[in-house]
Amino acid sequence: MPLYEYRCRACDHVFDVIQKFSDPPLTECPECGGAVDKCVSSPAIQFKGSGFYITDYTDKGKKSAEKKGGKAAGKGTEAADKPAKAAKPKDPA
Repeated sequence: MPLYEYRCRACDHVFDVIQKFSDPPLTECPECGGAVDKCVSSPAIQFKGSGFYITDYTDKGKKSAEKKGGKAAGKGTEAADKPAKAAKPKDPA
């Protein structure tokens, strides 16, 4: 069930209430009985399990990136620095 935050218009009292989605919003403050407004607040989300943290992807991403873009990432410059060898003709025998 979600946790909703309310603020009283009269006394500025801020309080949280756990309500179902189908419950109607509160209309009065439990402290003074004044009118209340529902506040917009950050949701309370918990990410559990694997796949949510950078440590879950240790070297998998790095290895595949090196394989795909080796030359683009600065790899493979040694081969470009050496002159190409002339191809030897095959022996007809």
